[in-house]
Amino acid sequence: MQKAIAGSRAPHGASKTRKLYTAQLVIRCLILAACILILIFDRQQIAVLEGWNFFRRFTPLHLLWLTWMLDMLWQLVPVKKRLVIALGSQKHFRFRFQPIKEAFNYQALRRHIIETTKAAYKVFGIWAAVVGIVSLLRVFDVLHDEALFMITIVFYVCDLICVLVWCPFRLILKAKCCTTCRIFNWDHLMMFSPMITVSGFFSRTLLLMAAADWLIWELCIMMYPERFWENTNAALKCANCTDKLCTQYCHNF
Repeated sequence: MQKAIAGSRAPHGASKTRKLYTAQLVIRCLILAACILILIFDRQQIAVLEGWNFFRRFTPLHLLWLTWMLDMLWQLVPVKKRLVIALGSQKHFRFRFQPIKEAFNYQALRRHIIETTKAAYKVFGIWAAVVGIVSLLRVFDVLHDEALFMITIVFYVCDLICVLVWCPFRLILKAKCCTTCRIFNWDHLMMFSPMITVSGFFSRTLLLMAAADWLIWELCIMMYPERFWENTNAALKCANCTDKLCTQYCHNF
């Protein structure tokens, strides 16, 4: 959802980050398949979504909840060498910032941030409309909590399809790549928002953590805009790219 794209192979083979993301996509597809099987053969496990059932019995969904919470934690704290985390997700941290050597135009930076923010909130508006429709369907009992959970799982898979294959939001954002994408860390908020009408510990904690990730990201853009533009942060330039996630659109390696 917030992340731009990749398709063709890099000149020297796939990067470590791209290989990791590809493996994660496979795992997410398996999780989707497992959740479908749970829904068909052991529907009682989905009861963990309701109220405080989270604390009444252990299910595989608890492991999924923990995985999601840890994923969001990595977006809140600077993780340097312990794990392979894409630069695009960490560019709001100071340790990822490489100031350009030459002086830069502050007015140009300001224009860039304003333009990208306007585009980002067009995406936000579209997504809010989608979530609003889904929520209304839940209110009128057309959809139930199980369906909203499965929509979230589908979005979980689509998130990495946007990274590795093609991102529809790139058409609105006009982002060159994942690394420079304005909404890279909006992924969890967009992913869990279909469960906004699910009233239980499971969904509420995920949404609160996702909102915290989003808020920190947006505050950093306001306070440290220079970290989010390749003309002020040399780490975001193609020539300095280490992730090579976006090999379909950027060939300056």
